[in-house]
Amino acid sequence: MTPEERSIVAAFHRIYYDGPRGEGRVFHRTSWMGVPCLKCPLDLWAYQEIAAEIRPELVVETGTYSGGSALFLAQVLDALGRGEVVSIDVEERPDLPRHPRIRYVRGSSSDGELVDSLFAGRAGSESRMVILDSDHRREHVTAELSLFAPHVGAGSYLIVEDTSVNGHPVLPDFGPGPSEAVSEFLAAHPEFAVDASREKFLMTFNPGGFLKRIS
Repeated sequence: MTPEERSIVAAFHRIYYDGPRGEGRVFHRTSWMGVPCLKCPLDLWAYQEIAAEIRPELVVETGTYSGGSALFLAQVLDALGRGEVVSIDVEERPDLPRHPRIRYVRGSSSDGELVDSLFAGRAGSESRMVILDSDHRREHVTAELSLFAPHVGAGSYLIVEDTSVNGHPVLPDFGPGPSEAVSEFLAAHPEFAVDASREKFLMTFNPGGFLKRIS
């Protein structure tokens, strides 16, 4: 993109993220099949494209909230006829959507024992998607990356959400967050690379956050 095009995309991102004045954030008013789903729909479309390409046997998401994205991912896997979703959150919610492909886990995604337990007994060669969307502070995302990266094999994806915060281009006062954690991670892990093709829709909450294991 040209600098002018980047400026236009960033301006739209800020308007979309915060919502028109007086209406509140758009993604706080977004749902999937009636279940709140705090995502950018264009990112969800990218997720289904990735899933259709790599046909994951396991999708792990951190940060369940109301379960809308877990339900979306499970229904994508339904269409593919394979795979399961494991959704992790520190809070227990009684009204989460139920689906035979979803397993909810209560706990912290920075708990090494919990993370290792998710993959225990599973083939390391299976195709996987890991989507990080819990605590967005740099320290927490850094811990998640270090714990989940070893469980993501070549050709699979480790996606870091909300790299747009801390002025990239939204919430400039957030402080170091996912984007900064990703930069530090990539500097030490050449086996991962940003898959910029997943940002082809221009609007994404995860700029630079679609990480593919290439070796």
